[in-house]
Amino acid sequence: MNLEAALSECPVVAIVRGIRPEEALAHAEALFAAGVRGMEVPLNSPEPLKSIKALAEAFGDRMAVGAGTVLTAERVEAVAEAGGRIIVSPNVSPEVILRSVELGLDPAPGFATATEAFTAVAAGARHLKLFPAATYGPGHLKQLKAVLPPEAVVWAVGGVGPTQMADWWAAGARAFGLGGELYRAGQSVEETAEKAARVVAAARALI
Repeated sequence: MNLEAALSECPVVAIVRGIRPEEALAHAEALFAAGVRGMEVPLNSPEPLKSIKALAEAFGDRMAVGAGTVLTAERVEAVAEAGGRIIVSPNVSPEVILRSVELGLDPAPGFATATEAFTAVAAGARHLKLFPAATYGPGHLKQLKAVLPPEAVVWAVGGVGPTQMADWWAAGARAFGLGGELYRAGQSVEETAEKAARVVAAARALI
């Protein structure tokens, strides 16, 4: 599933930092059952490429699967080889964005300022991750949206949970990356399912 299709069904990407390959599929099934259609495995997780490969093979036609904390073009290539489709970064690296686009992937670089946002767009990014969102607030995004290209899809990531989604949506965010609100390393599949149900209910109320 491509990123646009995933976000149109549910504007949430689950950030499963710390997940292990042997548990990735069970948690993905819980997330999918709740309605989540995007999943990001940060590359500082245990054996992340192994998890991404398993997820892409099992869920690639039903979810947008990819990697987070992608900092180099070489890592982009490794994620692509594993079957990942989304490339999420905490920063704006034209090299990472360009390589992602060349490989037909969807980069979502992290930005904070108008300069960073336009640098990312010029490199080929359509998805922009405001990070850390809580540091800047919805007012910051509302002002940026006045100048950003209308086709740029802004994600609010970092310190955003179900109770804040409506404010961010009103400010112009059209996707959310959630980590601890959905998954923390070591939690049970049942806890993932419970968290996902709350998050998806809040997200669907916005669409």
